Amino acid sequence: LQERISQWHDQSSRYSTELRDFKNQVLGMLEAAEKEREAMRAEAESAAVRVDRLEREVDYLETQNPAPPCVEVDETLMDKQVATAKQRKNEKYTKLTDCSDTIASVRAMKILKRFGSASGLWTKDAAGSSEKIYVFDGTANDTVYVFPRMREFTLFSATRKAARIKLPYPWVGTGHLVYDGHLYYIRQQGLSFQVIKFNLANKTVVDSSVFPAEEQIPVFGLSPSTYIEVSADEEGLWAIYATKEDEKNMCLAKLDPASLDIEQMWDTPCPRENAEGAFVVCGALHVVYNTRLPSRARVQCVFDVSGTLAPEDASLVYFPKRYGSHASLKYSPRERQIYAWDDGYQIIYRMEMKKKLEV
Repeated sequence: LQERISQWHDQSSRYSTELRDFKNQVLGMLEAAEKEREAMRAEAESAAVRVDRLEREVDYLETQNPAPPCVEVDETLMDKQVATAKQRKNEKYTKLTDCSDTIASVRAMKILKRFGSASGLWTKDAAGSSEKIYVFDGTANDTVYVFPRMREFTLFSATRKAARIKLPYPWVGTGHLVYDGHLYYIRQQGLSFQVIKFNLANKTVVDSSVFPAEEQIPVFGLSPSTYIEVSADEEGLWAIYATKEDEKNMCLAKLDPASLDIEQMWDTPCPRENAEGAFVVCGALHVVYNTRLPSRARVQCVFDVSGTLAPEDASLVYFPKRYGSHASLKYSPRERQIYAWDDGYQIIYRMEMKKKLEV
């Protein structure tokens, strides 16, 4: 018995020594891992500082060296465009308001959240005073999510805080708009497209109209699902579209919000190629361009229907960081900001405005 007790003491002593050595070894490994983690954190912070500095330098270089204009300088093409413009009665637009502002730059950017699929749109009522947020998830759907305020939309990732509006017909693309208590959305029926005017209060279709353009094609080269972009500004409602008749450039039409009639139409010099979105500010079409590979979005073509803004006087507006490509850009004339949908991220761009220079 004494021998067995002595053997047990020897084994216990040996196990205690091994355990102490193993503990010391683990503590040494943990200290080394902590040092490596601190070193990696310092390297990551240093890399972030260098990336921010590089982005500031890129912004500076892009501002100092603007990209060449999109429009091709071709006398034959210009003559053809002039002749076509005369045939289609592209008269100078008589302004309804005294709005004389244009975009100078993007003053601030705020990323709200990531919601839904890669393509969609979100917006407020462009004309009314309602604070409701309307969310259109996807390019082909029939259910609109309505959040009572920005706070509910920002704080909750699920849709349980949102009301749902079931539309009588599914929409197509991301060119829809909420204006003065009504939803104006695009419906495809065969080869033609309809503008549907839907009353948001009583959930009924007020009016619908087949868009008077033949052989329509996607209006933006980088957004193949959008054939008509309905936009609002200080002057009212506009429709941006494209046809095979002049498949290189976009067309613009002034809409009557009450009857959906086309009041006037223009052929613009703004190309469809590499365009990802567009909006209208004070009667001037602003087209945002990009590339299929990730790069920086910018307003590169401006067409003023009233002729009060010369192309050379328009600012070349750059948008800050981006994730993929803007699926929609909705300008709010009462807030002077843009509600953007970028690869599933909902973003607000606050705009810096300036006065137009008379031509």
